[in-house]
Amino acid sequence: MPAKGVKRLRARAGAGVPRILRGVKRIQAWFPTLVYGAPLRPDGTAFNRELLRECHQFRDFDDAGRKWSAKSYPGGYTSYGSIDRVHTVSSTFMELEKRIDRHVRAFAKALDWDLGGRGLKMSDCWINIMPHRVAHSLHLHPNSVVSGTYYVATPRGCPGLKFEDPRMSRFMAAPPRAEGVRPENRPYITYPAAAGNVILFESWLRHEVPSNPVKSERISISFNYDWT
Repeated sequence: MPAKGVKRLRARAGAGVPRILRGVKRIQAWFPTLVYGAPLRPDGTAFNRELLRECHQFRDFDDAGRKWSAKSYPGGYTSYGSIDRVHTVSSTFMELEKRIDRHVRAFAKALDWDLGGRGLKMSDCWINIMPHRVAHSLHLHPNSVVSGTYYVATPRGCPGLKFEDPRMSRFMAAPPRAEGVRPENRPYITYPAAAGNVILFESWLRHEVPSNPVKSERISISFNYDWT
């Protein structure tokens, strides 16, 4: 077709499009869900060794936590039901809080939050030890604004942190996703567990840790931040 004919067809095709939309990208992504992942700091190896030692010490000392875990965290150990503010009783965990603080500030900036002169403060912090076949079911963290996990020990093959699309309950009769779906359209996304890394997310975002398929312990420290 001659060039003039092509131009006439293009003009006719765009005739019904409002002028404000002409030349504008038709489909855009809105309402993103942000997840933050980064190394806590470059020189974290020695610090992690100290955290690992203390995580085991807490488990050995925490009779109440082991009893709570036997009922609510079968096969594993968490201090969530006994010592859920471990950053207030250990200088090592106090140092961890300081190191996480700067990441939380960066995450809040990325979210464009107006904190109104108030701050974000770690309110809860607890230890999770997941041996072979232990899982942590789908949940969220109510009454907080930022939640996260810091990885202390992550044996090869251990599960990552799996996030659910927060719109899942609204999908109703939607068709399934095609094979090779783009990352932004997946109903679930998993962040690999890597020792020395911190992951942050808004506390309303549901997440889980699938069953640990390896025999070595997966050890992490979870925490919440409040807007205070």
